[in-house]
Amino acid sequence: MNVAYLYPWDVVGDPSAPGRLADLGVQTVALAAMYHSTRAATPYHPAHRVLDVPYPAFYLPIRPSSWSRLVPATPTWTPADAYLQARDALKAVGLQVHAWTVLTHNSHLGSAHPDLVVRNAFGDPYPYALCPAHEDVIEYCEHLVQEILEVAEPDGLILEACGPMGFGHQSVHEKTSGADWTPADIDLLSLCFCTSCAPLYPEPTRATVRAAIDATTRTTTTPATAPGRPDTTPPTTMNDVAIATDISGTTPSMPPGASTPSAASRPSPASTPSEAPMSSPASMPSLASNATDSTPLTAAITGTKPATAEDALGPLANEVRAIRVAQSATLRRRLIAVARRTAPNVPITLHANPDPWATGAFAPLPDGEPQADALVANCWGDPITDATRLAHLKNLATRDQRIGAYVLALPPRPADPEVLADQLRTYAKAGATEFHLYHAGLASPHRLAALAKALRLHA
Repeated sequence: MNVAYLYPWDVVGDPSAPGRLADLGVQTVALAAMYHSTRAATPYHPAHRVLDVPYPAFYLPIRPSSWSRLVPATPTWTPADAYLQARDALKAVGLQVHAWTVLTHNSHLGSAHPDLVVRNAFGDPYPYALCPAHEDVIEYCEHLVQEILEVAEPDGLILEACGPMGFGHQSVHEKTSGADWTPADIDLLSLCFCTSCAPLYPEPTRATVRAAIDATTRTTTTPATAPGRPDTTPPTTMNDVAIATDISGTTPSMPPGASTPSAASRPSPASTPSEAPMSSPASMPSLASNATDSTPLTAAITGTKPATAEDALGPLANEVRAIRVAQSATLRRRLIAVARRTAPNVPITLHANPDPWATGAFAPLPDGEPQADALVANCWGDPITDATRLAHLKNLATRDQRIGAYVLALPPRPADPEVLADQLRTYAKAGATEFHLYHAGLASPHRLAALAKALRLHA
C-alpha cells in the first residue's frame, strides 16, 4: 500500500487535486485532521502559491461539549470543515482517507497553558511541546482521537507525536545553532523536568543534566589544545543535529516541517525526573567534590564531553530511560483504547522510533506495540541508516503488523526516479511493506512525476 500525505488546503478549492493524487499511484491519502503551524507552498492551487498557517488547528467542526480544559483552535485560512470537504473529494475518486493526527506538538495550546509544557533541566519551557505526563494533556489527546473518529469517520487513524516532543524544533527564526551542542546534549535538553515529570527522576538527575550541558559550553569556549595549536574538532551545529534528531534519529539536512529524534548511536531507553532542587552553576563544583573522577557529574564539570545521554547520566540512565518510555507507552495505550472503543474496525498507524531516547514526531517504541495495525519509521536521512532503523522496527513488530517507510520526496532528495526507486527497494529489503510519501501537496510537478515513476519502477 502506498500512502500520500496531504493537507486539507491542498484539496479544498482545487478541483484538480483528487485526480492528481489518484494518478500518482497511491491507494490512500493521509489527510491532516490536526496539524501544527507551518508555512506551506501550494504549487498547484488555483488561488494561491504560499499559505501561512500561524497556529496549530483542528480541521473539523469543534463541538464544545466534546472537550475539557484543552480545546484546539479553528483555522481561519480554510473552512472549519476543511477535512470533511477534502475527504469527500478524495473518496469520490476511489482513494481511502486516513486521518493524520498530530498530538503533543501544539504551540497554541502550549503557549496558553505553560504549566503543561515540556521544561528542560534549567526550567526553560518548550511552548510547542505538550508534556504527556500531565493528565490534562492525555485527556486532550483522547478527546482528539474520539472526535476525529466520530466526526471525520476516516478509513484509518495515523498517530504522530504520540509522546513528548524534544529540544530540536524548527521554530520561528531558530537561533540555536551557535551553541555547538552535541547529539548527547540535545537528548539531555529534551528531558522534561515539569512539575509532573521532575518528581519521577532519581534525585541527582537534574544536577547531572545541567552539569553535562554546561560542560559542553565550557569545552567549546575554553581551548583544550596547547597555545598556538588549532582545535581540529569539527563543530556540530543545532541545525545539523537537533532538527534531524527529533524526527529521524539521523543528521541530514531537513526540509521545513520536520521534527526531531535523538542522538546518533544510542540503542537504549528513556525515563522521567525527580524534583531535585535547581542547582546554580556555583553549586556544581561542590556536587562534584564528593564524587570520584569517573562519575558522570564530575566528568561533565571537568569538561569531558559524554558521547551519549546514557554516558552523561551514568547509573541514572536506566531509570530515566524507563520513565521516558513509560510516558509514551501510557499515552499510546490510552489512545488506542479510546480508538478501539469508538471505531473498532478502523486501523491504527503509529509513527514510531525503536530508539528509546527518541522524541518528537516519531515517538519511542523500543518494545513494540501489538495493538497497532501498522508501524511507520522515518526514512528522511541516509538510506542505509534509515534501513537499519526500519529493520529494528520490523523486528519489534508482530507477524500481522504492517511496516511503513516514511519516505521524503522533497529536498534534499533528488527529483530522480531511478534514485528514488533504489531507495524504495532498500526500504523494502529492510522490511517495509508500504510507503508513506511526504509530501504530495508540497512537491513540484517534476518531483511528483519522479515519485510516480519510482513507484512504478519499484512495483
